Amino acid sequence: MAKISEAEVMADHGIDDVFVAYPLVTAAKMERALRLSERIRLCVGVDSEAGARNMEEAAARRGTTLRVRLEIDCGLRRTGVPYEQAVKLAQLIHGLPHLDLDGIYTFRGNLLDGKPTLDLRSAGHEEGRLMVALAEQIRAQGVPVREVSVGSTPTALYAGEVEGVTEVRPGTYIFYDRMQAKLGVCSLDDCAASVLATVVSRPSDTLAIIDGGSKTFATDVQPDKEPLNLSGFGYIPAAPEAMLERLTEEHGMIRAQAGDGLTIGSRVRIVPNHICSTVNLHNRVYLHENGRYRAIAVAARGMLE
Repeated sequence: MAKISEAEVMADHGIDDVFVAYPLVTAAKMERALRLSERIRLCVGVDSEAGARNMEEAAARRGTTLRVRLEIDCGLRRTGVPYEQAVKLAQLIHGLPHLDLDGIYTFRGNLLDGKPTLDLRSAGHEEGRLMVALAEQIRAQGVPVREVSVGSTPTALYAGEVEGVTEVRPGTYIFYDRMQAKLGVCSLDDCAASVLATVVSRPSDTLAIIDGGSKTFATDVQPDKEPLNLSGFGYIPAAPEAMLERLTEEHGMIRAQAGDGLTIGSRVRIVPNHICSTVNLHNRVYLHENGRYRAIAVAARGMLE
C-alpha cells in the first residue's frame, strides 16, 4: 500500500505485518508510522538521503527503531533511488542507528530494456536479475539485505522465479481487470469486479449513454497507449462489440449498434480497464454470493495521508 492511513485501516482489521511501499518524507507521516510500528510489524519505503535522515531523527526522538526498505528505480522513472546510486545510499541508511534496513524493493511493471512490453516472462526475469545483482553488490559492502521485493501483477510470477528474490507484490490480481486480460495475465472471464451502470439515454442506434463517467471509471493509462492499444474505457460482456469510448464526469458514451440490448433503463455490466483506481472512487463494493448481493464498505478509500 502507499499510505500510512491505509496501513492504519489494515491494522485496525487485524493485519499485523504491513509494508508501505512508498517513501515517507513529512514529519507528521513519520510520527504516525512510528506509532503504528508499536502496534504491528511495519516496514516503510525510503529512496533518498534526506528522507532517511528525517526518519532517523523522528525515530531517535521516540527512542525506537523503524524498519525501512530502500526503493530502487529499475527503469520506470518514478520514485526510487537511481540503480547506480543505490549501494552508496544503502550504506548510509545502514549506518543510521535508529533505522533497520531490511532490504530493497522496486516497481517496474511490464518494462523490458526500458520499454513497455507484452513479453512478461522476459520482463519479470530481467527485473528479478537486476534486483538480485544489486542485493549482492550491497551485501559485498557489508550491508545485510534480507528482502529482495519485486513484481507487479503482470511480472510477479516470472520475477519470483529468479533465485534470490524473496517477495513479490502483485496487487491487481485480487480482482484483475481489462488491462491484465490484454496483457495475458488472465482472461476477461477471470475479472471478478465490474461496474453495474444504467442506460439513461439512447439518442440513436449508434449511441447509448450510461450513468457512469470519469467519476466512476478511472485509469492511469490512456486506452490507446502502447503496447495494450485498448479500445475505450471498459469491456461490456453483454455487448462485446459496443465500446465505452468517451467519458465526462457523469456520463459514459457507448458506441452502440441496433439490437444490442442497451435500452433505456437496462443495467449493463462493464469491466473497467483499471480496477485499482476504480475501486477507490466508490464507497462500497457488492459481493455477489449465492444469488444475492452483499454490500461491503471500502474502508481505506479516499484517505488524504
